[in-house]
Amino acid sequence: MAGGDVQLSELHKRFGDVIAVDHIDLAVKPGEFFSMLGPSGCGKTTTLRMIAGFERPTSGQILIDGRDMSQTPPHERPVNTVFQNYALFPHLNVGENVAFGLRYKALDKKEAVARVGRALDLVRLGGFEKRRPTQLSGGQQQRVALARSLVLSPSVLLLDEPLGALDAKLRKALQIELKALQEEVGITFIYVTHDQEEALTMSDRLAVMSHGQIEQVGSPSEVYEQPANAYVADFLGLSNLIPGTARGLNNGANLVAIGGRYFSAQNGAIDAVGPVSLCIRPERVVLGQSGDNSLSGVVDRVIYTGSMLQVLIQVDGIGELQAVVANSGGATPQRGERVAVGLPADSLRVLKRATP
Repeated sequence: MAGGDVQLSELHKRFGDVIAVDHIDLAVKPGEFFSMLGPSGCGKTTTLRMIAGFERPTSGQILIDGRDMSQTPPHERPVNTVFQNYALFPHLNVGENVAFGLRYKALDKKEAVARVGRALDLVRLGGFEKRRPTQLSGGQQQRVALARSLVLSPSVLLLDEPLGALDAKLRKALQIELKALQEEVGITFIYVTHDQEEALTMSDRLAVMSHGQIEQVGSPSEVYEQPANAYVADFLGLSNLIPGTARGLNNGANLVAIGGRYFSAQNGAIDAVGPVSLCIRPERVVLGQSGDNSLSGVVDRVIYTGSMLQVLIQVDGIGELQAVVANSGGATPQRGERVAVGLPADSLRVLKRATP
């Protein structure tokens, strides 16, 4: 399946006085699994609906393989959409549901049957053609919806939180399957979700959105390890954000004053001067480590999550910090215990604070 290059240029959508999407620019590469991540109301679904043609932009361009589709009707675009509610026809069997869109194509019956069979094989539902949707599990219904979209050979497949209605265990399993399917068919997937784990697990790249704007675009590791600002750091995963005052670059690091002490930070805006936030992920906090880049605090709570322990610590002069440690079966921090809290310089990131 060729094509699948998507370019959004100055894309803007207004509903009355409400700006849903605020002049965004975005490039999605052919064959890429790209996710748009953000909370409800951030503009991600509106952006997806504009790419699909269900909403017309107030201004801006939607280029698919070099053609401006911003005013093209949905059925004339080389895209298809999978929704959270699978919208299967209960009176049709699986094969008929998958073949529904082919009735508008100039195909003979033999070719249509072959394409339906190939699409069902792709989603591992070969042999299910005669079953009704009500005879399928939620995960199987989701696969039928995928097959119905793939049978039309779109250049771009748009997915609007398609796993949102599934239970946690099935959702995790289908994340892996969906990424494997995308790699097999080789077409562009644009995936909308508010679930951080989904975006990190499946995406080649992702965009974090807020208030109709894109805050950061990058690979999962880039966005997680190198958040552009405090919003991204706080939204994507757990983060400790500590307000401080930066003195500027000094021997390859920034010295940041927190509670009358200076901490060395080697990442982020290391040349910043003035009010900043220090960011460190909980898994990078080292309990029991004393030294220049360390603090002291009292364990307030230990939360058992299975393979990991989430430790909440009330740190002198700062407030609550979180640490995540492996559940190795050995000694664990206890509530009320005083501990040293190490903040390694190579794990501390300086983030400039937003100006009013």
